[in-house]
Amino acid sequence: MKPRMNFYKLAPDTINALMALENQIQATGLEKSLIEIVKIRASQINGCAYCINMHTEDARKRGETEQRIYLLDAWRESPLYTDRERAALAWTEAVTLIAETRAPDEIYEQVRAQFSEEETVNLTMLIATIDAWNRLAISFRAIHPVKVKASVA
Repeated sequence: MKPRMNFYKLAPDTINALMALENQIQATGLEKSLIEIVKIRASQINGCAYCINMHTEDARKRGETEQRIYLLDAWRESPLYTDRERAALAWTEAVTLIAETRAPDEIYEQVRAQFSEEETVNLTMLIATIDAWNRLAISFRAIHPVKVKASVA
């Protein structure tokens, strides 16, 4: 796969506006671990290798466990996630797949049981932002860093 273009270089003002939104989301008070698992899950749904790579590394740096990262795609089947995280993950799936799901009332009610109104807006903006990053990275074929492992003789 070959990158189509470097969108960072070609539209810096536009990308900086998205970065400003990213920085604002980081300052909302949402838990850093929650932010990372939402980014990973949305990126999994969207199939964005670049962002999955980036946010699994970021999650590890913030202390996230390998097990929780590995099981994120099957979060419903694992006891490793809190009720708040489960609500956020369900909302992430509903919002990321909005054309299919229409953000169902029952999932919204789960989110509102765990998040204030302001947090719900911030969570939704987090999801929208990572979905935007995913669309940029996938559309322009951003390639994640590749670490070549030495072969064993």
